[in-house]
Order: sequence, then C-alpha cells, then structure tokens
Amino acid sequence: MKYMLLVYLAENALSDTEREHCYVESAQLTQDLNASGQYLSASPLHPVSTATSVRIRDGRRVVTDGPFAETREQLGGYYLVEARDLDEALNIAERIPPARFGTIEIRPVLEIEGLPED
Repeated sequence: MKYMLLVYLAENALSDTEREHCYVESAQLTQDLNASGQYLSASPLHPVSTATSVRIRDGRRVVTDGPFAETREQLGGYYLVEARDLDEALNIAERIPPARFGTIEIRPVLEIEGLPED
C-alpha cells in the first residue's frame, strides 16, 4: 500500500546549518528506502512565502499568495512510500529527520481507476 508522509514544521525551526544537515540525513533515508524497495518519491518544498493557493468560487478562479490555512507548522516536504501497513509506515515516519522538530502526517494513498500508471 502507498502512504504519503507529509512533513510539517515551523519554517524557523532549523538554522541554515541544521537544515542542510537535515537534507543530508533525508537523502540517506531515501537511499535506504530505495534499497528496501519502499521509496517512491520524496522532496522538500520551497518556503511557504513562495506558495500560491487557488480556489474556485462562483465559477471564478481566486488566487492568493501563501497557503490557505494559517498554522504554526507549514507543509515542508513529503515522502511517498510503499509499506505493508500503517505500522510499517509509522516505522518509516519516525526515521524522517524533521520528525524531531515538527510533525509527520501519515495518510494512505487512495488509488483510483483512470490515473496514469507510473
């Protein structure tokens, strides 16, 4: 089963040096997951200041800068993994370096008919 592991943390939770170290650790984790056949995709995101949100209201597109919701923790990246079950996904999530500073949200991916195959 596919799981999306969403990384949330305050953008100022890490210094530049800590952030770079986190990237190195995260890259190693993806190498480990790839070796075990669990890696599907992963990437950090640019800062929330670069975000744009789109909503359709009354048939019209409404574009705003930034995320839709105001929260202390922002979506900072993601991992898409293959795991047998939630327990295995939890074991992967606890290895994600930003888990020490923020929150990892784990959600099973709903697979629907009609989407392009990988």
